[in-house]
Amino acid sequence: MRQNSKKIFNKKELKPRRKGLRNNSTYAEVFFWQQVKDRQLEGRKFRRQTSIGSYVVDFYCPEEKLVVELDGDVHFNTEAVDYDKERTEFLESVGLKVIRFENQDVLSNTEYVLSKIKEYFDKQT
Repeated sequence: MRQNSKKIFNKKELKPRRKGLRNNSTYAEVFFWQQVKDRQLEGRKFRRQTSIGSYVVDFYCPEEKLVVELDGDVHFNTEAVDYDKERTEFLESVGLKVIRFENQDVLSNTEYVLSKIKEYFDKQT
């Protein structure tokens, strides 16, 4: 008998939103994706624009249960800060780690950003 568990990853109804976000990525997201796609970062697989619950996250590494969010100017007002806090609390409540970077840091300080992400990797893997 199949257990009745609620699906939280990549819900079908969020597919158009995920696709729309992928097709309208920011320059920082495109640049970051070039750094991590095809297991370039210590062999870890990253997915972009993955839905988790009702949220669509920028990047997700399933192996590490790690969400990477890239924040542009739109994230720096009170309403957005509150929304991002709510998102992070939900993601952490389902056992995920969340790390955030400003777009400018991704573009101008890439090695630092990648090294901070590596700190979240489980070294047992």
